[in-house]
Amino acid sequence: MFAAVRSGAFNRAASRTFSTSSRRASDLAKLTLIGRLGRDPEVKFTKNNSEFVTYTVATTDYPPPPPDANGERPPARTSWHRVLSFNEGANKFLVSLKKGSRVYVEAGYELREPEPDADPTTPMGQRQIFLKHEHIRVLNTPKTPTEE
Repeated sequence: MFAAVRSGAFNRAASRTFSTSSRRASDLAKLTLIGRLGRDPEVKFTKNNSEFVTYTVATTDYPPPPPDANGERPPARTSWHRVLSFNEGANKFLVSLKKGSRVYVEAGYELREPEPDADPTTPMGQRQIFLKHEHIRVLNTPKTPTEE
């Protein structure tokens, strides 16, 4: 008898795990990168003298695109992603990383449209994507000269 009661209670609880209530989910704009640091992270300062760290992650499309009509493959394409970190605790860790480290990065992003009166050849006259650091995991570090 107790098994039947427990079983019924379990089934009711399991059926409620997927809510149909009107609670709204948060919007999310996130980018996940797996690549290598293009250079050592750098400490910089804003106009208000707030410290931040910037680092660049290079990602390469593998495998390269399929062969063309002549049987030749175009080279794989590398993209460069600049990430900004305003997190004081993360910044201390970030500056210890070295160029060539393979990393997994999660970053929020913000898309900024060009200013209407700006020169299109300047950054303010172009669409910009700002990547804001949220999480980083080092997958492996570059070999040092003594390890080679």
